[in-house]
Amino acid sequence: MINFRYHVVSLAAVFLALAIGLVVGTAAANGPLAENLNEQVNKITDEKQQLRDDLEQSRAELKKNGDFATEAAPMLLSNKLPNRNVLLIRLSGSDRSDVNTAADGVATMLGTAGAKVVGTVTVKEKFTAAASNEMLLDLAESFAPPGVSGALPSQANGVDTSAALLAAVLVGKSGTPQVEGVRTVLSAYESAGFIGVDGDFKAPAEAVVIVAGAPATGKDAKDRNAAALTLASRFDLAGRVVVAGLSANSLVASVRADASIARSISTVDNAVTANGQLAAVMALAERLGGKTGHYGIGDGATGLLPKGASVTNGS
Repeated sequence: MINFRYHVVSLAAVFLALAIGLVVGTAAANGPLAENLNEQVNKITDEKQQLRDDLEQSRAELKKNGDFATEAAPMLLSNKLPNRNVLLIRLSGSDRSDVNTAADGVATMLGTAGAKVVGTVTVKEKFTAAASNEMLLDLAESFAPPGVSGALPSQANGVDTSAALLAAVLVGKSGTPQVEGVRTVLSAYESAGFIGVDGDFKAPAEAVVIVAGAPATGKDAKDRNAAALTLASRFDLAGRVVVAGLSANSLVASVRADASIARSISTVDNAVTANGQLAAVMALAERLGGKTGHYGIGDGATGLLPKGASVTNGS
């Protein structure tokens, strides 16, 4: 009979053989295997360094392009928008900082072109939320000046009605007086948390630049993005509009995808760069001259800059 001691000795012998085999095998393969691993590590390290070098070169080239646009702006924009009153609208979400930076760049370029920014309106996310519909309607009904209330849309769309009211009190033909009650309207929407305002708004703007950030996300993204397009369309009915997006994925894409709107609203899809900010102001000059164009590097762009932009008197 095979006893317990025999089993223990047998198992010990098996494990000893395995251990000896591992040691011998490792020793035999250690040289080639280690060499191969070292080669792979060195290759990956070299590739990583190359990527770092490429990234730094791209950043340097991007900065040079931006510096070129900034230095060329006085020559390209000189007297393009003499004494023109322009409204800036900031439309952002989580990328508020980038939108603010782009809007500041556009404002600087507008000043270089001779234009005056009469004010800046920041449209907050609450404005495009479906839950805000009734409150937007109530505000429009309560604060619309007598000369404007009768011209507001009659359908129960809060974004459309409020956008029409804001456009009516902020945008007008060159030389016309500001609509009475504009400050009351702006204060009402600001106090309710729908907008932020900055500027004197002492004269109506004859043109508008909407600086748009990333598209809305979440379950109501489609409705929010549609609301943003409604806002742009309402201002387009009141004056000349250029949408300057940080990319081609936001309001820019919505405008370019709608053939009827794309004929009257110009777009720029790289407003995060100095090149895009320059293009936005040139596109506005072109728009005031009666032409529409779509510029940048994204889908639907026909060029980096307008080929020429002349401004005629009036809008």
